[in-house]
Amino acid sequence: MNDSTDRRRKSQQYLALLLAILLVTSTAFGWTQSAPAPARVLSATEQQLLEKLSVATIKETVNALAADDMQGRGTAQPGGDKAAAYLADRFAKIGLKPLGDKNTYLQPIKFRETQFAQTTFTAGNETLKLGTDYFVTPPYSGDENIKGDLVFIAYGLAAPFLKRNDFAGIDVRGKVVLLRDGPPPEINKEQWKKAHAQVNVIRGLIARGAAAIVTVGQDTETLTFAEMADYLTRRQVEPESEQEMPEFLPPFLSVNEAGADKLFAVSGVTRADAFAKAQRDDFTPIDLKQPVTITIKLKKSKGTSNNVVGLLEGSDPKLKSEALVYSAHYDAYGLSSDNRIYHGAADNALGVAEMLSIAEVLTRAENKPRRSIIFLAVTGEEYGGYGSDYWVKNPTWKIKEVAADLNLDGMGTEVYGPVKVLVGYGAEHSSLGGLLNEVAAVTGLRVIPDPMPEEKSFYRSDHYFFVKKGVPGIMILGAPDGATESWTERLRKWEKTDYHQPTDIVRPDWDWSGPRTVAGVMLLMGVRAANAESMPEWLPSSIFNRERGTDKPAPPEP
Repeated sequence: MNDSTDRRRKSQQYLALLLAILLVTSTAFGWTQSAPAPARVLSATEQQLLEKLSVATIKETVNALAADDMQGRGTAQPGGDKAAAYLADRFAKIGLKPLGDKNTYLQPIKFRETQFAQTTFTAGNETLKLGTDYFVTPPYSGDENIKGDLVFIAYGLAAPFLKRNDFAGIDVRGKVVLLRDGPPPEINKEQWKKAHAQVNVIRGLIARGAAAIVTVGQDTETLTFAEMADYLTRRQVEPESEQEMPEFLPPFLSVNEAGADKLFAVSGVTRADAFAKAQRDDFTPIDLKQPVTITIKLKKSKGTSNNVVGLLEGSDPKLKSEALVYSAHYDAYGLSSDNRIYHGAADNALGVAEMLSIAEVLTRAENKPRRSIIFLAVTGEEYGGYGSDYWVKNPTWKIKEVAADLNLDGMGTEVYGPVKVLVGYGAEHSSLGGLLNEVAAVTGLRVIPDPMPEEKSFYRSDHYFFVKKGVPGIMILGAPDGATESWTERLRKWEKTDYHQPTDIVRPDWDWSGPRTVAGVMLLMGVRAANAESMPEWLPSSIFNRERGTDKPAPPEP
């Protein structure tokens, strides 16, 4: 899934900011740990199931999926197709029934891909370098060939109540505007965010006819400009069904401070002086005295990628019409244009391997679960959870009869050593939280609150798309014993060097007992939920307490 700083999520937040030109929703709510549940004894049958979980299966699957010949399992790339075929074959050999389209294991999804064929950004005699000085930000409306005078407009605000007009004496129509990310010093950051002010600034610039919008990007607490540039210069993938941006939109670019210095080079005003003037309420626009040329040529293509879906039919004549779902995304970032392979070993070959090990045990069990079990390996997660979103909207099982989703995704913390600690994302919303506590108690594990609540991990993986559709869902993280700071520090270091990078590979120091423990917890949770008299339920206190299959918009993310 993601790490403590979650570069992927932050980049998606940045994209969402601009996509919100058409649609904006946001609010906040708190996170609390679900109350402990009374322990139930581990039955002899459950103990036998746990003993049959195979470390060899987990290790073999991870190594196969993270191998070079899988080419990073990219969405709508040959490596992704190969991984889907591999998983379909494994499902068949395990004994799962096909639950995809046309009596196959595959559920195809049509995607479109966008890559940069060419980009140039010149200001006078200065040429900025893509990925180093600047990047282009979605939404992309098409190829661009922009020429215009460059002007600095502070924060791009015209607000009489603040006694501020950053457009005083200038018409920005046809100009390339350079501005700072808000808020200005007189506005509180939380107020700025709550008012969606940055989106409104962009809207205003579009309405004023700016030819291009260039923002001086800033490092955030969790994401550097360089990290953002890394993501946004890669291939972009989205479902073919998503509406494309209208052609009238200007291009959006972000420059770092070094790039901004080049834009100020001949203006007679330094960037530092211009930024200082931007702090004052008597600011007036600054002509940067050089023409700008921006060229963007996009390479667009279409392709298909598949969810892989298998079924273990339930044993109870009445309850088998209801199904519990295990999910895990098999995609990683694939093969880059310069032939780098994003292996995705921890994120998320591990989760898929854990899911397969559970399937292997349950299909071979003498007594099958009462409810049916669906094993769902999804594509497109790294680009926005597209595979799981597609399945809940086009389910191959009646969505009102999906009991719950147990999602296996993470950052590989379970390989740091024997797992002794669990975190349940979504535990506070449904009876799955009590079930997690119950299983932890009988297996000698400890459930702790999310040690990084600011990262909002609940919203960042496939279970959340089930939740939005009214189906209770949970994802768990496994970690070693000892001080929480110890493993979270290791996690933070790993994500700075390996997360969503070609170096997310299988390491010789991995402790393979940890993934087996995580699989065991999910196995027991699934068996108990599948054998219970009633399906898991939403807690009355949850903002997601809605009927299964709902089409109502989800409560806004904080």
